[in-house]
Amino acid sequence: MNQAIRQRASERNLPLMDFILLRIKQLEEQTGTKRTIFAACPNSLTVIKASLRAAKRCNAPIKFAATLNQVDIDGGYTQLTQEEFVKTIREQARIIHFTGPVIIAVDHGGPWLKDIQKVENWSLEKSMNWVKKSFEAAVDAGYDLIHVDPTVDVSLPKGQIIDIDVVADRTLELIEHTETYRKMKGKNRISYEVGTEEVHGGLADMTVFNRFLNRLKTGLAERNLADAWPCFIVGKVGTDLHTTLFDANVARELTTAAAKFGSFIKGHYSDSVDNPEEYPLSGMGAANIGPEFTEREYDGLLELEEIEQSLFNQQLIAKTSNIKEVIWKAVIDSQRWKKWLTINENASDFYANSYSRQVWLVKTCARYIWENPDVLVARNKLFRNIENQGIDAEEVLVSHIEKAMDRYFHKFNLVDLNQYL
Repeated sequence: MNQAIRQRASERNLPLMDFILLRIKQLEEQTGTKRTIFAACPNSLTVIKASLRAAKRCNAPIKFAATLNQVDIDGGYTQLTQEEFVKTIREQARIIHFTGPVIIAVDHGGPWLKDIQKVENWSLEKSMNWVKKSFEAAVDAGYDLIHVDPTVDVSLPKGQIIDIDVVADRTLELIEHTETYRKMKGKNRISYEVGTEEVHGGLADMTVFNRFLNRLKTGLAERNLADAWPCFIVGKVGTDLHTTLFDANVARELTTAAAKFGSFIKGHYSDSVDNPEEYPLSGMGAANIGPEFTEREYDGLLELEEIEQSLFNQQLIAKTSNIKEVIWKAVIDSQRWKKWLTINENASDFYANSYSRQVWLVKTCARYIWENPDVLVARNKLFRNIENQGIDAEEVLVSHIEKAMDRYFHKFNLVDLNQYL
């Protein structure tokens, strides 16, 4: 991963992400071209491979934003700790000789944002302590950015939104802890991202937005941490898990307000967005995409299953993998599909829900079960059946995801950015 750019950032006493954003701003002033950083949620090894391949082809930076459900000290559902995650990215980058900048980040790091903490109803103290240990592991592993997001509080009555001052105070506590640990370990500076776009008080209301940032600015100054000011503030810009229209007008208002604090707005849930070209035009600093790539991975596996079935019908293979059936069973047995049900859907019987919703739930939740032993066995059999007939199964699969990623690299004006950094 590009050491020359990291060295240039270090010489400017800037974290890598802050340095890249600075260069993008300088380039905009010179050329008029606006750019938005593309962040992939690394919910599988296949997504990691596709991200690096697409970034290499587009000669652009790539950012990985991993939630604590995905990657954590307990392995997460990818079965990767923070250290293993960084090593995996470096390994895959070496394999394809990708030398461009790779930004590695924690996404949504805060109490009760790790599923087990909600399920087991952990206390605030226990949840915060876990998050602090996770952030320490991220610092040790060499992460470049941490999204501090203490916007959930399961102790509140249902429907009550957490007070924004509490969010600010817990954000300050987590940043201060991380900075103290980072300095103690002699690690390079890292970037920070704050806020949330979700219903827990998304920063779309300008009064709340300004109150939160002013309290954060004062608190960091009081702790002698002004240089840890977040480069990204997450904004509610129209997209969520069920909507795909980016609200450019709201985005422009938020980006103008954030610029006064020296920050950029970050969009989440940008999956399959209808108008990605509006992100850079609106001044958005970055956007996260994740579930879309799980869907593309699922679609790719089903294409491979069609090839496998055709080979079976020609009596070229002895037994099929039944990959679709195995995936569905693993998702249903995991029970994690219940997390994504709407209020009127059936949580006791998966098949009682409409077929279209069943398909959506399986595609969305497939990321949780890619490391399931039964799924791994079926996937290995599927690949072996196809590759024995001279077809590159991984190429077919990865191309599904890369095609989706190429769209964002192009629409976000990132192609060939590396040569100017």
